[in-house]
Amino acid sequence: MTSQSRKPRVAVVFGGVSSEHSISCISAGSVLNAIDREKYDVVPIGISTTGSWVLEDPTTNPLELGEGGRLPSVVGDREVSISPGETSALMVSDSGAVPEMLGVVDVVFPVMHGPFGQDGTLQGLLEMAGVRYVGAGVLSSAVGTDKVFMKRLFEAAGLPVLPYVVVTPREWAREEKALREQIVELGLPLFVKPARAGSSFGISRVTSLDELDAAIEEARRFDPKVIVEAAAMGAREIECGVLQGEGSEDHLASELAEIRVDPLHQFYDFEAKYLPEENTGLDVPADLDPELAGRVKALAVQAFDALDVEGLARVDFFVFPDGRIVINEVETMPGFTSLSMFPRMWAASGVDYPDLVERLIRIALARDVGLR
Repeated sequence: MTSQSRKPRVAVVFGGVSSEHSISCISAGSVLNAIDREKYDVVPIGISTTGSWVLEDPTTNPLELGEGGRLPSVVGDREVSISPGETSALMVSDSGAVPEMLGVVDVVFPVMHGPFGQDGTLQGLLEMAGVRYVGAGVLSSAVGTDKVFMKRLFEAAGLPVLPYVVVTPREWAREEKALREQIVELGLPLFVKPARAGSSFGISRVTSLDELDAAIEEARRFDPKVIVEAAAMGAREIECGVLQGEGSEDHLASELAEIRVDPLHQFYDFEAKYLPEENTGLDVPADLDPELAGRVKALAVQAFDALDVEGLARVDFFVFPDGRIVINEVETMPGFTSLSMFPRMWAASGVDYPDLVERLIRIALARDVGLR
């Protein structure tokens, strides 16, 4: 519990060693700007691309897109560590200096995307340190980052997914011919993706089997495990935000959003997602029949429960002209940039950005540490 004599301390952790380092920084910049400083003591902690934890200063290092699309990164040099225990504290030190106590941490807001941050690794460290944190726990964070295990859990729960084939280095070496035959059965076009990367890094759209090997190699630049999926031809891309219910409250589903990708892009790639000059259409709320929209929202909550997610998630769907709905994936820490769909969907649902951040912190502070 936090002391009555001080404000709860929120450590916003961002950056990391994954390919999504810069996107994490941009998201964190928005979160840091939204937290109520009258209510919370806020500490920005960046994880560098080499894995060092440092005290970051957003006033000297703006965590936002720069001129010409320049991507930000963590640059702080005062190293930070968490001292685990009944009252976990932050320690900060300069090179050659005696470590200085920075204070007790009441909750961590891990604005982390991708492996070694969003995938349960950071969550496991925080569980061991006894620190509360925003968002999904260890297992659901790991499964939510791994598209293969995510789909297998959805299938086990009876939720609809697109046909797919998993390509690991070991199986490719042992059963390449059989895997190629399975991939051919998916039909064309195909999407080849790293199994554990986000922000559309490493994804290729394959329209000829002659392109398959190059697409697999591109995906392997980000992850040795690759997933090959059938394309959702003719489907609309629909997203829904889910928030954990407080107390006995049911989980909440947001207004839906639709992504209309500019014809210049073959799919919703990195530039379409994050660069403001790109002409991607984003409709919030999406123009869907109310009955169909209700089914999408219900499936979003079911997917949230199937992965046992806490806090928040963005659930992405393909909706076909005949009304068929397929779950694409769940993001357990969706983007929080100014262009990100999760905050925009909740704004359309009556929850503005500062209220959204406040709710997530409140949920995290109220939950137990350890097994729950």
